[in-house]
Amino acid sequence: MAVAANKLTFEEYLAYTDGTDTRYELVNGELVAMGIGSGLHGAILKFLENVFDAEIARLQLELVALQAAVGVRSPRRGRWDTSRIPDVSVIAINQWRELQNREAIIELNESPPKLVVEVVSDSTRRTDYRAKRAEYMVLGIAEYWIVDADEAKVTVLLLVDDWYEAVEYRGNALIRSGLFPELSLTATDLISGGL
Repeated sequence: MAVAANKLTFEEYLAYTDGTDTRYELVNGELVAMGIGSGLHGAILKFLENVFDAEIARLQLELVALQAAVGVRSPRRGRWDTSRIPDVSVIAINQWRELQNREAIIELNESPPKLVVEVVSDSTRRTDYRAKRAEYMVLGIAEYWIVDADEAKVTVLLLVDDWYEAVEYRGNALIRSGLFPELSLTATDLISGGL
């Protein structure tokens, strides 16, 4: 739901505050409030961040998994006035260090996240499956996961020849990741938030 009647520039978005803890994405110049999500939504995010961190440590990769901590500036409709905040992002540790001294938003001229995850809620279903899919593909994000507890599935989109190829996982099917090829995680485990 957009909350501002006037369109904001990206710079105005970075400086915007309404005096609350509400977080916003910028979509076509409009502020869109990010909801808190259900308890299951939060459990899935925490579980997945922990799973990614464990795999990163096991493989001794120079990466970090971050839960809703990094924005990604995104092209949309020929303009550069959209910034998304993925539910979980995996980025290079050096890139995370560089973001420590400025707004934690990956700019268009910077390397995109290696992997992003969105957990679907009723209010974000269309955006997660359509708009973000298109935006993340254009940005060159190599791997995009859509976790849909209502549909009991995890969709993994891998970038192949500048286009996403999608595979859906349900039940006890092991999720196949391009970034973490040895990952041992089922759709059921992920959708339950590890509980």
